[in-house]
Amino acid sequence: MTYLHPRLEPILSRTLGVPLFQEQLMEMAVAVAGFSPAEADELRQAMAAKRSELRMLKLKSRFYSGMASNGITGRDADQLFDALAAFANFGFPESHSVSFAHLVYCSAWIKFHYPAAFLVSLLNAQPLGFWSPQSLVADAKRHGVRVVRPDVNRSGAQATLEGERIDPTVRLGLGALRGIGTELATRIVEGAPWRGPEDLVRRARVQQHHLETLAAAGALDGFGTSRRAQAWAAGAAAQGTPDRLAGVVTGLVAPVLPVPTEMERVADDLWAMGLTTEATAISLVREYLDERGVTRASALFAAESSRVSVAGVVTHRQHPETAKGAVFLNLEDETGHVNVIFSKGAWARWRVIARSSRALVIRGSLQRGQGTLVLTAESVEPLHLGATVPSRDWH
Repeated sequence: MTYLHPRLEPILSRTLGVPLFQEQLMEMAVAVAGFSPAEADELRQAMAAKRSELRMLKLKSRFYSGMASNGITGRDADQLFDALAAFANFGFPESHSVSFAHLVYCSAWIKFHYPAAFLVSLLNAQPLGFWSPQSLVADAKRHGVRVVRPDVNRSGAQATLEGERIDPTVRLGLGALRGIGTELATRIVEGAPWRGPEDLVRRARVQQHHLETLAAAGALDGFGTSRRAQAWAAGAAAQGTPDRLAGVVTGLVAPVLPVPTEMERVADDLWAMGLTTEATAISLVREYLDERGVTRASALFAAESSRVSVAGVVTHRQHPETAKGAVFLNLEDETGHVNVIFSKGAWARWRVIARSSRALVIRGSLQRGQGTLVLTAESVEPLHLGATVPSRDWH
C-alpha cells in the first residue's frame, strides 16, 4: 500500500490506504495541517455543503499554511488537498457504515434461510425502499418461494405465511389491494367465512368498487365463478345492504362473457394488486424476443459475444450529480435484472425514448468485472407491453 504522506499511514492503514469515512477526513486534516478538532469538523461540513465557496476559500488557505508548517508544499500539498476534496463528495460516517453492514448481513442471512418470511416482512412494510412489490415478488419466485393471490376466506389484512414451516407459501394480504385499506381488510378477515359477494356487502359493508377490486385480484375465486362474472355482478351484489331484505337481490348471474387474454389478466392484476403472481407481460412476449435474438438477463454471464440485446420493464432511472452526465437504468425481465449505463452522449441521443417508455429493448456492450456485469447502451427502442409497473426514478 502507498500513502500520499507518511503521516496518513496510521489513519488509512485499516482501510487499505483508501479514505472511506468522514472521521478519517478530520484525522487527516489534524495530521497533515495541524487543524484542531473543531477546525477539522468545520472543514468536513464545508466540503460536504453546497455553495460553501467562501468557507472553503478560508479553510483552504488555513489548510495550506498548516501543511507548510509540516514541510508539505507544492505538488504534494496540492495532491493532499485535492484528495480530501474528492473524498468529501462520497465520504460518510463510520457509524453509518457499521449500521449498514449489519443490516445488509442480517437481511442477506434471513433472505437465504427464510426467503418466504423475508418477502412477507418486506411486503408488509410497504411503501419502502428501492424495489416495488412486483420486483420483490418476482425475485422471491425465482428463488423458489410460492406466492398466491389474496382470498377473502383465507387471507389476513397483511401478507401471511401458510403451510409447512420449512417450506411455507406466501399469501398476499387484502389490505394492500386497490382501495381496500387496513380498516376494511380487517372487517373482512374478522367476518370470515363468507358465503358470497352479497354477504360481504351486508356484513363487511363492502361497496361495488371494492367487489370489483376483489374480483380482479382473484380474492373471490373461492365462490366458483369467473373473475369477469364477479366483476359484472358487483353492481347487483352491492345492492344487498343491511337495510334491505336478504336474498332479494337480482342480477347476480352474469351472461356468458369472453375469457380474458393473458395480457388482460396481467393488466387486471396490476390494476388491483400492483403486481402479478403469475406470468408477467415480459414473459408473455418472450417468443417474440427470442426470434429477435434478445438475451435473457439470466443468460448474460454466459453470453459469448460482448454485444447483446436485452429487454425488460424499466424499474429505475438514476441521474446522480457525481456521474458526469451518465444515467443509470435498470431493466427487469422474467429471469432477473440488467444494469444499464448511458454515457452522456448516448443519453442525449436516446433520452426521449429511454425516459418515456416503460419497457425497452436495448443493444449495447457488456462490461464484466469482479463478478458484476453492466451493459453500456448503444441503441434503444420501446417495447410495447401494455400494463407494467411504473418505474421508480430518482434524480
